[in-house]
Amino acid sequence: MPDCTIRKLRKEDNAILANIIRRTFEEFKVNTAGTVYEDPTTDDLYHLFYRDDAVCWVAEIDGAVAGCAGIYPTKGLPAGYCEFAKFYLAPSARGKGVGGQLMHTCIASAKELGYTHIYLESLPAFSKAIGLYTRAGFRQLKEPLGNSGHFGCNIWMIKEV
Repeated sequence: MPDCTIRKLRKEDNAILANIIRRTFEEFKVNTAGTVYEDPTTDDLYHLFYRDDAVCWVAEIDGAVAGCAGIYPTKGLPAGYCEFAKFYLAPSARGKGVGGQLMHTCIASAKELGYTHIYLESLPAFSKAIGLYTRAGFRQLKEPLGNSGHFGCNIWMIKEV
């Protein structure tokens, strides 16, 4: 495993993370409407997550930003639920355990913040991430929860924490 550090999001991470996120959507050919690709909050994750009931973690490999993942109280979710959001890695960080570290850090954060369930939305193109979610105990739902605005997603999952 590479030398990986997990730390909280900083304002100066915004541009590099927006680039990682959008390049990931382009790489998997899912850069479409109704996804994070077109979501304006992608360009300013720092201010999106700058609240007491949310957190975004950044993975650094050898000092360089390599990805992120966060816990966010998406509007419309049931009481006690949060969303596992903005989980993206640069290609060089994939398959090395970095995603698992970010996900488990977010699960621990959800518990610390008092959430009872973690919800997520995804796309079939992100099959490796979906496998990671399944191994972590997420189960698929038949319909979306909340109001993320990401109508382009068609995989919804939930995990009790």
